[in-house]
Amino acid sequence: MPIQLIFSFNFDKYFQVISSIGGRYILIAGGVFLFFYVVFKNKILAKKIQNALPKNKDYLREFAYSISTILIFGLIILNIIGNPAVRPHTKIYDDIAEHGWLYYFAVFPVMLIVHDTYFYWTHRIMHHKSIFKIFHLVHHQSTNPSPWAAYAFHPMEAIVENGIFIVFAFLFPLHKSNLPIFFLFSILYNVYGHLGWELYPKGFNKSIVGKWVNTSVCHNQHHKYFKGNYGLYLLFWDRLMGTLRNDYDVAFEEVKSR
Repeated sequence: MPIQLIFSFNFDKYFQVISSIGGRYILIAGGVFLFFYVVFKNKILAKKIQNALPKNKDYLREFAYSISTILIFGLIILNIIGNPAVRPHTKIYDDIAEHGWLYYFAVFPVMLIVHDTYFYWTHRIMHHKSIFKIFHLVHHQSTNPSPWAAYAFHPMEAIVENGIFIVFAFLFPLHKSNLPIFFLFSILYNVYGHLGWELYPKGFNKSIVGKWVNTSVCHNQHHKYFKGNYGLYLLFWDRLMGTLRNDYDVAFEEVKSR
């Protein structure tokens, strides 16, 4: 197969893709940042997970790497969705009737579990000392993360993170609208994870459901200490593999008791 068919680039389509990803990111991360870090900062600072605020240089670094991530995400997605040599080999379909509405909605929790599993294990691998500095150190420069850290990845990590899109495209049938809806949820939860404030109520971490759900406190601990709490949406793998920090419940309760 000629190389130009394997690698496809159309600037107009690429601009549409990165505009969609970037617009969503700036709207969500920017809106949340404006609310928490600008408008109501002084009123809610005492409830911040880490009392100090990041420095302006941290925000700029996070934003710059996020733009790089968006450009990389767009390039990968374009060469799967927008490449006539690749798209027919994916499991992405156009007509909901092909698999029905029940399948359309039932696939969302499956996507969540698959993504959470993919993230946990690739995340742990990137923490290995032999590759940490190459892949993951950039993201961990945000020891006190802000919403802008949600996409603040080294280009190598950005490729790994967007690998879930490739997994989805070839693993099981997905309607073309399943993907943008799921990734909208993903960036919302990712921004929450890096928010710096905890939105779940007091006691949530020990509830029947909450003890399996990742929280902003939990992920903030990961950024602060660099070890433990590797999950994305759930705590299933952290609990199963013994990587949930022992001081997580204490930290959650302390934050919610202020």
